[in-house]
Amino acid sequence: MDVTNAAQIQAAVDSVDTLDVLVNNAGLQPYDDLSDRSVLEQSLAVNLFGSYSVTQAFLPLLTRSRGAVVNNVSLLALAPVPLFPAYAISKAAAFNMTQSLRALLAGRGVTVHAVLTGPTDTDMTRGFDIPKASPESVARAIFDGVENGEEDIFPDPMSAAMAHGWRSGVAKALERENAALVQVSRDAA
Repeated sequence: MDVTNAAQIQAAVDSVDTLDVLVNNAGLQPYDDLSDRSVLEQSLAVNLFGSYSVTQAFLPLLTRSRGAVVNNVSLLALAPVPLFPAYAISKAAAFNMTQSLRALLAGRGVTVHAVLTGPTDTDMTRGFDIPKASPESVARAIFDGVENGEEDIFPDPMSAAMAHGWRSGVAKALERENAALVQVSRDAA
């Protein structure tokens, strides 16, 4: 499915009666140096707005089932690799969107999970001579993370090494404090 095509998204929604888990995994990782705005726009269209559009389209089904949204945002959401900064920028924006949706949708019973994936053996990492996790092991770890209620899932050896630091760090603490403002606002209304 082309996540930038509204008609294809709607056709997917129309083909589903119930939904418990939505996994936003579409991604585009071009090599760039931020000299061509169109590369950044294309990355944002797929990696940010694609996940946003698919989530919004399926949200009524997820609300009904009290389901889960899983956004694969990549470790590059936390720190870019300068070979593909447009990708990192779009994934950082998608991570921020995930954190925002997590707080905003909690009142509807929908959980929102961020997957901070490290190198995985896919077409996207072909040609990089680095240790990579298998797609099967990453998928298994993602679903285990959802089942265990992990907000931020670190599904491979490289990302798992950073999990404790993230979960106990100042950025995660600030996210929790800011999310509490949504609940305070709801209670006041």
